[in-house]
Amino acid sequence: MSIPNAIKHTQTDSALSNIALSNTRDHLLTTGYKLIAQKGFTAVGIKQILDTAGVPKGSFYHYFASKEAFGEAIISHYFTQYKQRLNIIGSQDVSAQQKLYDYFQNWYDTQQSGCDHEKCLVVKLSAEVSDMSEPMRKVLHTGYQQTITWLATQIKAGWVDGSVPHPANVAAESMAKRWYFAWLGASLVTKISQTDTPLAEAWLMTTTAMGR
Repeated sequence: MSIPNAIKHTQTDSALSNIALSNTRDHLLTTGYKLIAQKGFTAVGIKQILDTAGVPKGSFYHYFASKEAFGEAIISHYFTQYKQRLNIIGSQDVSAQQKLYDYFQNWYDTQQSGCDHEKCLVVKLSAEVSDMSEPMRKVLHTGYQQTITWLATQIKAGWVDGSVPHPANVAAESMAKRWYFAWLGASLVTKISQTDTPLAEAWLMTTTAMGR
């Protein structure tokens, strides 16, 4: 093998190795998310994550210093993907009201008592980890603020295009917080009551406020 070809071969092997490492990390995050979304953070141990993912223990600690660091990475990864979904909704060629409607329709569909695997991670982890892990609390806070900002942007756009009623003396950010906090609370009560009534009430309140 000539020197240039040897260099090229080494570079290719390095690139493939980097892809494999990235895939392993993503696989751990995806597996961990599914387990934690179903059972909660404290109920899922590292061994269960590794056994389910089929990844050796050494690989886990190559990426994550601790289970807490792993949880923080899962939340961050979740919100990165969540932002992509928000961008898709926001890019639709429809009224701002319809974008808001689609967003809350998806929340309603995925938070009903009979659905487990797509539960919002914020709902699942907010009460559980906020007191036990400051890093995880901070990344949860940053993530939900991202969503509130997006909601406020759509509300403002709805006021401009006339598709969303504009109440007097209420800022878009305040309205976005009211809606988000109401839905977060409704989702938690849905888990407690094992009925969809809290979500139905939040749905009625929100759609009425957005003029549907």
